[in-house]
Amino acid sequence: MRAAVILFPGLNREGDAMRALEQASGVKPNLVWHAEHDLPAGTDLVVVPGGFSYGDYLRCGAIAGRANIMNAVRAHAERGGLVLGICNGFQILCESGLLPGVLMRNKDLKFVCRMQHLRVERNDTPFANRYARHQIIKVCVAHGEGNYVADPNTIARLEGEGRVAFRYSDSNGAIGGDANCNGSINDIAGIYSERMNVLGMMPHPENLIDPMMGGIDGRGLFESLVHAPARAA
Repeated sequence: MRAAVILFPGLNREGDAMRALEQASGVKPNLVWHAEHDLPAGTDLVVVPGGFSYGDYLRCGAIAGRANIMNAVRAHAERGGLVLGICNGFQILCESGLLPGVLMRNKDLKFVCRMQHLRVERNDTPFANRYARHQIIKVCVAHGEGNYVADPNTIARLEGEGRVAFRYSDSNGAIGGDANCNGSINDIAGIYSERMNVLGMMPHPENLIDPMMGGIDGRGLFESLVHAPARAA
């Protein structure tokens, strides 16, 4: 698995993402500056990590979504290459047109930082093949604008096509109520693209890969990617 981690001004999770990928694959990812026009040759996976790109000015991810490197990321996805956006990375993928919908202010208008349970909605994708369907995993969230919103037709398509990747839940897998930390429609914590090769998610799996950090439930996502077949032409 040859991975590239994109770095924008203001991001702060690139080191965590690189560590998770290297732990899972044994291969150090390439760090790619946002002003570059091309990805490293042979890239299988692009990761857009979390943080506060460009200080979250205009809208979260709005400036980064129009950066030079995103043209290469879009081309990579069109060829079938894998793309993962985490937290601010999810916002950037939506702003760049790689995923539908937007991330709005949390329901209580407060930044939320806590451990969070998720329900894995399907395990037949490159991002989740090391999990069981409807497995409950514990990762963490840290965001102020993670409330996923889309028009009714888009939500119906996501649900009908099985493109919801994760939902916020409690420890028993129940969704709704206080288990939803930000008010996202249908408790959506992550979504896939039409071809299932792009995943955007608000929670941070990269922070739960080591028992010293409180758990290893995030490790399965990166191990899934390592074992996924290369898809880009």
